[in-house]
Amino acid sequence: MNEQRVARVRAEMQAHGLTQMIISDSKSVWYLTGASVEPYERLMALYLPVQGEPVIFLNKLFFVPQAPCREVWHTDSDKPVEQIAEVVDKTKTLGIDKEWPAKFLIPLMELCPGMPVVLASDCVDACRAVKDAEEQMLMKEASRINDETILKARDYVKPGMTEKQVAEYIDNEYKKAGCESVAFTTIVSFGANAADPHHEPDDTVLEKGECVLIDMGCCKNRYCSDMTRTFFCGEPKPEYAAIHDLVRQANEAAEAMIHPGVRLCDIDAAARDLITKAGYGEYFNHRLGHFIGQTDHEKGDVSAANTDTVKPGMIFSIEPGVYLPGKFGVRVEDLVIVTETGCEVLNHVDKHWSVVGV
Repeated sequence: MNEQRVARVRAEMQAHGLTQMIISDSKSVWYLTGASVEPYERLMALYLPVQGEPVIFLNKLFFVPQAPCREVWHTDSDKPVEQIAEVVDKTKTLGIDKEWPAKFLIPLMELCPGMPVVLASDCVDACRAVKDAEEQMLMKEASRINDETILKARDYVKPGMTEKQVAEYIDNEYKKAGCESVAFTTIVSFGANAADPHHEPDDTVLEKGECVLIDMGCCKNRYCSDMTRTFFCGEPKPEYAAIHDLVRQANEAAEAMIHPGVRLCDIDAAARDLITKAGYGEYFNHRLGHFIGQTDHEKGDVSAANTDTVKPGMIFSIEPGVYLPGKFGVRVEDLVIVTETGCEVLNHVDKHWSVVGV
C-alpha cells in the first residue's frame, strides 16, 4: 500500500463524514495499492475503511503476485458481491466510486437493506488531483517526450500529406520513445478541419496556406502528456496570424496568474476575457483546461463554473482556442504544475506561430 496516499484518502473520507468506501476504478486501485488489474466485466474492488485493514476483492483470473493488503479471491462461479456484503459495516454509510457498475452495486444494496450508499469518488479524485513528487517526475518525462515528438512532426509535415499520415507518424514516434500508448486519439487538423476542436484525422490533404493544428499526448509509465501547437503551411493570412497571436497571449496571460489560492474560474476568465475583447468570444467554445494524470481527463477543470482554488501539485492544461467554422482554427496548449509560488510550464516548444512544410 502507498500509505501516504491512503492516509490522504482517509482524511478526505472523514471530511465527507464517511467511515468506509468501495473503490473500483482500476487506476485508483493501482494509485493506492500498486496492484495493476484491468477487470473488464468482472468484479474487482478495494474496500477501504477509515480504520482497519483494507480488503481487495479479486478474481483468480487476475495476476496479482502479492496484494499489499488482505485478499479475498473468487472465481467466475462464485458470488463476490456476497463476499463484500460480509465485510462492509451494514450500519454505516458506504461510499461508492463512480466507476462501480450497477450490476454489482444494486445486488450489494439488496444484500444490505437499510445501509445508506453515497457517491464518494471525490475522496479519491481530490487526492489524485494533487500529484506527489513521483507523479510530477513521471508527468515531466511524458511532457519531455511530447516536446521532442512535436518538433519531429513539425519538420515532417509537408504539402500533399494527409492528416492520417502525420498522426500515424506521431504515434510511431511515441512507440520508438518507449511509450505504452497514446493518451488520446492524436488530433491532426488541416485548414477548415481545425475549426472542429475534436476533429479526428482523415484523408484531407495539406495545401499551402492552410493551418496545421496538432493536439497530441502520450502515456509513459502510466502517466499522460497533452499539448497543442498550431502551425501554418506557408505564410498565413494576416487575420489568421493575428488570431494565433491572440490565442498565444491568452495562454500566456492565464499561465502568468496561476498560483496557490487563485480560483480556477478566474484563470479561465484571464484567457477568455482577452479573446472576448478582441471580438472572438463566441468562437472560444470550450473550457480553458482540464486536469490530467493517469488519464488525459481527470476530475477537475479550469472553467467558468469551477470556483475551487488552486493547490500546489495540481497539474492541468491551459488551452485557449479560436475556431472559425469553414475557415480555420487555432489552439495553443500547455500543461502546468502548480508550485508553492506560481506554476511550472511543462511544455517548452515555442508557442509563436511558425511556417512549416516549405
